[in-house]
Amino acid sequence: MKIQREEIIPDQGSSFKILLTPGLNDTFLWHFHPEYEIVYVEGTSGTRHVGDHISTYEHSDLVFIGPYIPHLNFDYGVRSQCEQIIIQLKENFLGNDFLNVPEFSAIRELFHKAEYGLSFTGQVKKKVAEKLKELPGLGHFDQLILLLQIFQWLATTEEVVQLNSRPALNRSFEKDQQRMDHIYRYIEENYQGKPDVNVIAKKVNLTTAAFCRFFKKNTKMTFTDFINQYRVNQAKNYLLQNRTISEATYEAGFDSVSYFNKVFKKVVGENPSSFKKRYVN
Repeated sequence: MKIQREEIIPDQGSSFKILLTPGLNDTFLWHFHPEYEIVYVEGTSGTRHVGDHISTYEHSDLVFIGPYIPHLNFDYGVRSQCEQIIIQLKENFLGNDFLNVPEFSAIRELFHKAEYGLSFTGQVKKKVAEKLKELPGLGHFDQLILLLQIFQWLATTEEVVQLNSRPALNRSFEKDQQRMDHIYRYIEENYQGKPDVNVIAKKVNLTTAAFCRFFKKNTKMTFTDFINQYRVNQAKNYLLQNRTISEATYEAGFDSVSYFNKVFKKVVGENPSSFKKRYVN
């Protein structure tokens, strides 16, 4: 499967597009587009794969992605209910010169940094999330004014993490991400059993040694560590559904509760019971 270019058409009467919970959790959508994109997802834990950056988010995530950065849909593999708000817009959505207006100098720098992929945390994530939820109920003019305010908040906060060390151009990613597509699908189909590095290496036409080098280069993790992180991510979703620790252990593919606890704490920084207590009443 090749990386897909997504065609985006603004909402009627608007200069940008708003998507509400597209529901693509069963679809591996590794894609890119020339538009900028704000993504907010809430109510689950999932995979954040933007360019060559792979990590997980917990309970909610807010990112701003620049043009032509390949990225995975943030609800991929999610098995719990979640809410998503996605804003897509062209760089010149307010005209070719709007970013050159002096009052927009901070926003101009934000758009430049978005070429690396940005993730937001803390209070700014909370504040922006509240306003994003208001957008669909507003008229087009008020939507635009509020969106500019959101950009200003994102542009002036220090609660931000740059995801990639270099701008992510789609041409350099296509071949590698065809392989990553096969790898994701293999892991999704086999994480509850015993994924075999030799089997997936053969599927993507690499020797086992070459596959291990390729995988480490693209994910910054070993295949075993990635499997464990994927399983922990699934376990988080089970815990958010109020499953027991034991149920989450075996449904996520771990062989024992003690090993699950050990891996979960290493990946998340706390044990499963503490994680569940924080989010499930």
